[in-house]
Amino acid sequence: MTHFRDFADRLETGLTRLKNVCVFIGSVALVVLVATFGWLVFGRYVLNSTPTWVEQLALLLICYITFLGAAVGIHEQSHLGVTFLRDALPPKARQVLLLLTDLALAIFGGVMLVASLELFEFGWATLLPMLNIPESIRTASAVACGGLIVIFAGSRFVLRGLSTLRGEISE
Repeated sequence: MTHFRDFADRLETGLTRLKNVCVFIGSVALVVLVATFGWLVFGRYVLNSTPTWVEQLALLLICYITFLGAAVGIHEQSHLGVTFLRDALPPKARQVLLLLTDLALAIFGGVMLVASLELFEFGWATLLPMLNIPESIRTASAVACGGLIVIFAGSRFVLRGLSTLRGEISE
């Protein structure tokens, strides 16, 4: 029993650290986004020379902020959900529904990962205008999100499943 709890605690610690890395990267991207728009305004109205690369960089940063934020939402179980039906169920039925939700999210993340990898490979030869970096740099955020969803939801499915098999009810 203690081996399972130790394993689960170590896994949760590692997943929380991974989530914190995602939050940090997303936060840095947000700060850079705000700073570049400050530069855009300064360049346009003070220097009378609009930096044209800001829009493309903003689109790139928004992709990372959004996709990493979505993965963090999966980890924290704050993604969109309608819970009134689940909450009305008895504990064992609720546990089964939670397991199915975790499994569905992990499968979705896997599909997203595979589809994004195909797009990543396809876009490597195309350059983003104004930035002259491969389009795949933008798509990498979707690849990361799919992989993180698989990791976060898949590990929760495994831990919740093992807890269920042991007779424990978790939320």
